[in-house]
Amino acid sequence: MPVVQYGSFNTNAISAPNVYVQILPPSQTIINGVPTNIIGLVGLASWGPVNSPVTISSADDYQQNFGPMLAIKHDLGTAVNLACANFANNFRCVRVTDGTDTSATKDIMDTTPDTPVKGMTLTAKYTGTVGNSIRVTLSAGTNSTVAAPTFKAIIALPNGLPEIYDNIGGTGSALWQNLVDAINNGQGPLRAPSNLVIATKGTATLAPALTNYTLSGGANGNTTITGSVLVGSDTGTRSGMYALRKTGASVVALCDCDDTATYTAQVSFGLSEGCYMILTGAAGQAISAAIADKQTAGIDSYAVKIMLGDWVYFQDNQNNQTRLVSPQSVVAGRLANLSPERSSMNQPILGILGTQTTFNKKIYSDAEIIQLSQAGIDVITNPSPGGDYYSTRLGQSTSSNALTNTDEYCRMTNYIAYTLNSALGKYIGRLQNTSVRLEAKNTIQTFLSNLEQQGMIGDVNGGPAFKVVLDVSNNPSERVALGYMQAEVQVVFLKTIRVFLVNLQTGQVTVQ
Repeated sequence: MPVVQYGSFNTNAISAPNVYVQILPPSQTIINGVPTNIIGLVGLASWGPVNSPVTISSADDYQQNFGPMLAIKHDLGTAVNLACANFANNFRCVRVTDGTDTSATKDIMDTTPDTPVKGMTLTAKYTGTVGNSIRVTLSAGTNSTVAAPTFKAIIALPNGLPEIYDNIGGTGSALWQNLVDAINNGQGPLRAPSNLVIATKGTATLAPALTNYTLSGGANGNTTITGSVLVGSDTGTRSGMYALRKTGASVVALCDCDDTATYTAQVSFGLSEGCYMILTGAAGQAISAAIADKQTAGIDSYAVKIMLGDWVYFQDNQNNQTRLVSPQSVVAGRLANLSPERSSMNQPILGILGTQTTFNKKIYSDAEIIQLSQAGIDVITNPSPGGDYYSTRLGQSTSSNALTNTDEYCRMTNYIAYTLNSALGKYIGRLQNTSVRLEAKNTIQTFLSNLEQQGMIGDVNGGPAFKVVLDVSNNPSERVALGYMQAEVQVVFLKTIRVFLVNLQTGQVTVQ
């Protein structure tokens, strides 16, 4: 009496009498929404892979993967630290360079008198100046004896955990090969391959000199960083912004990129990847200049948020200075920490000392705020509608459509669309019949019903929050015959309060 999983057994091939039990999956699939808290960042660093997204969850995590925060424009570490100050904790970081980056190296020599011979070369695993701090110590192995000498190699960064390769034996050229193999391949399950250096064998045959070495020659490759470097290439091995494809990033910023020539490419990327792009104008930008730049670039899209070039000051305790950076990272961090149906408007922003405007003891007039709102440009202000704190003032995208120009429209639309896209693939390859249609419809309805119960969607006036049509009415026979199954899905978003109008009547009024 076979018991099998549904779909793994050809029921038409049954020839012997028996009981056959097929285990069917639940007819109603529960959909887990795609994450909306992933921030994609592109910028500079002094360590780590180039043009490859790395998952980061904190500022400490960033330092272990990319090195310290740099007091320079386009720095990745600065963006991560400021986003973390606004409770962000899920990043995909892409390091870029101008192509002049190099890895630190050091030749490890033998004990040949007068003219030592190179036994191996150690090259930092990544390019950048962090590699110049890697120290290597060669000493006698823990179990070394005169009759059977062994050696120990210790590789470490300051304040980092040392990598220790111990009791490496052998003679002549074989000893150096054993050292290289231990560093590159590890020593069994307890000592992994080095995460700091790569070893290359030299020509020495005598034992290594027992001394300390420090790698040198590493360079970051950040001399000539342009907007095109941050945007990168979408062909071949993807670089820059395009390295973030398929990473699930829902909010993306090219760190301190004020190059308006990149605006169009960023719009296209946001639309194709379903992410909210945070752009910025140049530091000290006037409102009129911001409007002109937006019009010149022809930007009118719900997928992009442009921040006025009113940059923010923060206290960089790692480099002991007050620095000026773009508002992108604090806005990205605030958005990513909010549920997708929420707007960044009037939400307190932390971690900054002020903006260029507030440092000059100025505030935006109502006329200026209206001008920015009509132009589709956002700005960080203090005071905010809710009190004396810094916040994103308008919570809007660059779209000129009043129905699609808010933060929440972009983020909720992408959230629902990409969740359905990831969940409904299970129906590809199945036969279309009434039960499959009903199962698919129930899958979509259950997901949307959960959103309604959580207060993420709904009609405040009591109408239906969503509608799903998936039946014979929108799946005629001629379409079914071509392999199509179609669902019509309508969702009603809750709307953020942008204006609170109070009609106050005072004076000599009789109150009934």
